[in-house]
Amino acid sequence: MRSLETLSGGEWVATGEWIEVQNPADVRTPLARIPALAAKDVTRAYDHAERGFAVWKRTSPFERARVFTEAARLIRERVDEIAADVTAENGKTGAEARGETLKAADFLDYYAGLARQGYGTLLHDARPNTRVHTQREPIGVILVISPWNDPLITPARKLAPLLATGNAAVFKPATETPLSGLHFARALHDAGLPAGVLNVVTGRTAEIEEALLDDPRIVGITFTGSNEVGNRIRRRLADRNVRFQGELGGKNASVVLKDADLPFAAKTVVAASFGQAGQRCTATSRVVVERPVYDEFTRLLVAEVEALKVGPGSDPATTLCPLSSPKQRDSVLAHLAGAVEQGATVLTGGSADTEGDRAHGCFVQPTVLADVTAETAIWREEVFGPVLAVRAVDDFGQAVEAVNDSDFGLAAAVFTRDLASAYRFADEAECGQIAVNATTPGWDVHLPFGGFHDSGTGYKEQGDEVLRFSTRVKTVAIHFGA
Repeated sequence: MRSLETLSGGEWVATGEWIEVQNPADVRTPLARIPALAAKDVTRAYDHAERGFAVWKRTSPFERARVFTEAARLIRERVDEIAADVTAENGKTGAEARGETLKAADFLDYYAGLARQGYGTLLHDARPNTRVHTQREPIGVILVISPWNDPLITPARKLAPLLATGNAAVFKPATETPLSGLHFARALHDAGLPAGVLNVVTGRTAEIEEALLDDPRIVGITFTGSNEVGNRIRRRLADRNVRFQGELGGKNASVVLKDADLPFAAKTVVAASFGQAGQRCTATSRVVVERPVYDEFTRLLVAEVEALKVGPGSDPATTLCPLSSPKQRDSVLAHLAGAVEQGATVLTGGSADTEGDRAHGCFVQPTVLADVTAETAIWREEVFGPVLAVRAVDDFGQAVEAVNDSDFGLAAAVFTRDLASAYRFADEAECGQIAVNATTPGWDVHLPFGGFHDSGTGYKEQGDEVLRFSTRVKTVAIHFGA
């Protein structure tokens, strides 16, 4: 079993306490162990970040871009090693892990380019011989908390823009999947990132939460995870001048209208629902189908789901990977049991997959449920697993109503051949991300990303929209006349 160190103050360090990391495809043997930092180690990380920020904010944007470009090159050079660890600790397929690794490099390249640009505007002024401009500046030390489901791309999505704009970071990867984040940190370190600009805190959240969240030097927190934890953090920050960027839950719907290409819609919905075993914030977990095509679409959908091959991510033939932990597996199975108790019909799947060697992993059969209503818990609550619920509606208006009848508002899709229906859906669906004849996941690095309602906060991620979170605006008036 490997013993890994974590990055603090530009050095790779360990402690006397360790946390074991499991392979969700086979939990019998630990994959690796990481340092279990204590509260004093977290405070030390903030000390390093404070010093690192003082250097990094004055570093040339061209030098920041150079570091990012080199780190992107190193990630691509190490893609096989990194992707293997993503698969091993998270469970996702080799293709998914490789795609995630290369996309992390894309984030670095994109923000390397953005770092070279000036952030600001030139404004007119009513006073004679006066020019005004705005300029964006880094805000300081930002805490980054990332989840276990996308253990490499989420840190890349968060860290790349905030570091590119001159901030420093303390980064807490998920305890279940820390190896991926450590790979990202190592690439930046090896590329020449100055000491203290990025510090990685590995440890048991319950033991370090106070030191992690309450340090007075924090000016911003970016968090991806559950609404329960996100809201707890938000309440904790209520009386502090700390920015909070939250990417929280989702209950994403795909709408299939009666004029849709049904075979294409079925294939696309399955890809959106069961990629990464449904463990994506943007995964489709509800399908709303116009009644005239409900039976035919459901038949095609079930056939596509039953063609999925469940197995370990390390097997090239696998198209449906395990869930990321025994806890997550048990949570999904509890949701399924509750749905059946409430009257849902299992069209396919519906239980754990314990066939052969899969008995030692966190496998759940890909599941399609029918006979659900707007009141069924599984229609309303985030499951985060390979579970898809299907409902019939009478027309377009009812379809939009079903999509919007949710506490969440992250992503939605519509399948139609009618341009008017596509535009109406884009206008009327209460979600931050809208897809037409495409999957609810799959938003590239330059596209603003984030949800409405309980799915997020006012600060979006990705693209240049993220600058609203990672920078502050200064207005400068210059009088050049007599």
